[in-house]
Amino acid sequence: MAFLDQHPGLGFPAAAGFGLLVGSFLNVVILRLPRRLEWQWKRDSREILEEPELYDPPPPGIVVERSHCPHCGHQLAWYENIPVFSWLALRGRCRSCSAPISIQYPLVELLTMLLVVACVWRFGFGWQGFGAIVFTCFLIALSGIDLRTQLLPDQLTLPLMWLGLIAASDNLFMPAKPALLGAMVGYASLWTVWWLFKQLTGKEGMGHGDFKLLAALGAWCGLVGILPIILLSAVAGAVIGSAWLAMKGRDRATPIPFGPFLAIAGWVVFMWGADLMALYARYTGLSL
Repeated sequence: MAFLDQHPGLGFPAAAGFGLLVGSFLNVVILRLPRRLEWQWKRDSREILEEPELYDPPPPGIVVERSHCPHCGHQLAWYENIPVFSWLALRGRCRSCSAPISIQYPLVELLTMLLVVACVWRFGFGWQGFGAIVFTCFLIALSGIDLRTQLLPDQLTLPLMWLGLIAASDNLFMPAKPALLGAMVGYASLWTVWWLFKQLTGKEGMGHGDFKLLAALGAWCGLVGILPIILLSAVAGAVIGSAWLAMKGRDRATPIPFGPFLAIAGWVVFMWGADLMALYARYTGLSL
């Protein structure tokens, strides 16, 4: 780690390559985890209802099964699975059946690469940089899944929260007390908004996964980060969500996943929260 810190000419390219590889894996998580969860939920439901077993083979696993074309089942060779470059070389189409390959693949890989490089640029190549990369990768996977399915799986939100608390136990980014309070207040704040909205309208304004995601962000950003995360995510959701509805020609009753906006706001506050708060205090004259 010290060697990479002393030789950024090697460290940043290495981080970029690592980011591309991790981004390729995150694509697998985004696409396969919801299908695995749905399969398990159906299986558990049949067992609880005491319904007869059906032949329902499990979807591909996240780690073991090789990547393949979802249209024709063609298993990808190693040279067809190089992040970004294979998609460009194949011109976005399967080599076997010429079906289009989603642009999600190179976009997630490039995004992960850029954010991983930003993490090591901000925190260096030590444990803080590694922790920031782990945090970032969880947020990318959760955002991708929420955009596709409007789900924020406990299998990702809860480990992210516990990892933040574990990191705080060693003062990696902050002491344990602010992290614990951040997790508690993060969950309680959105739960309160959800409960009040349900009492007033009889409808659920957001999913329970949003509470858990904000709790996880609180564990990583601390109590002081909760309010900026809520404000930034609300502004981003209002602006981007309204623009998306207008482009799609849909009304305001159309549900929009809130997880990606929480993730964006949480990542910004995690990376530059102290700087943003200082800038705000300087221009408003308020003491924070």
